[in-house]
Formats: sequence, structure tokens, C-alpha cells
Amino acid sequence: MLRNELETMGLTKDDVLCMLKAVQDPEIPASLVDLGLIYGIQLEDDPAAEGRSRVTVEMTLTSPGCPMAHSICSEVRRRLNEHPSISSAQTRLVWEPPWNPAKITPAGRQTLGLS
Repeated sequence: MLRNELETMGLTKDDVLCMLKAVQDPEIPASLVDLGLIYGIQLEDDPAAEGRSRVTVEMTLTSPGCPMAHSICSEVRRRLNEHPSISSAQTRLVWEPPWNPAKITPAGRQTLGLS
């Protein structure tokens, strides 16, 4: 598909997940996506920025006491704000349901040598 065709199709949740695969947990060598830390993605057309979307990522961390929480959330927003189809990105940390290792994807398990 040509770039122009992709742009007219609009941003999808899968696009956002693909972008977030590049964001790694600083203490565990796997992406936030593969660790199962991304719980939800909301996309909303931005009427003030035609053709662009506002994105809210609902996410958690491996531990409520994670000392890198601010840094990880900032990196998620930075990564998303680099995309030309995104007008603004927000993160919302949630603790329910609590994260556990069962949420790690098969790709994450392979990366971590758990498979």
C-alpha cells in the first residue's frame, strides 16, 4: 500500500501498538507491548487538527512502586507524539487488573527466554 493510501485510512489501535513495540521497559529487556503492560488504547479525532488523532494509552507497570514510572510514561508519549497522524498523546496508569507474568505475550516470553 502506498503511503498516501495509509494516511487516508486513519490511525488504528494496531498502528499505536506497533509504535509502542519500540518502547522497552528499562529494567526488563522486552517491549511494553510484549510484557502485556498496555491495557487499552483510545483514539479520538482531533477537530482542531484535521486528519490527526488524540491518543490515550491505558497502561500499567510491573510494580506499583516502579521507580521508572514517570520515565516510561514520558517515553510512551514521546514516541507517539513523533507520529504525524497524532496531535497529542496521553498516558493513564492503572493498577487494575494487576499485572502478572501471565500477561507476557508469546513473543515476550521468547525474548525473555521463558518459552
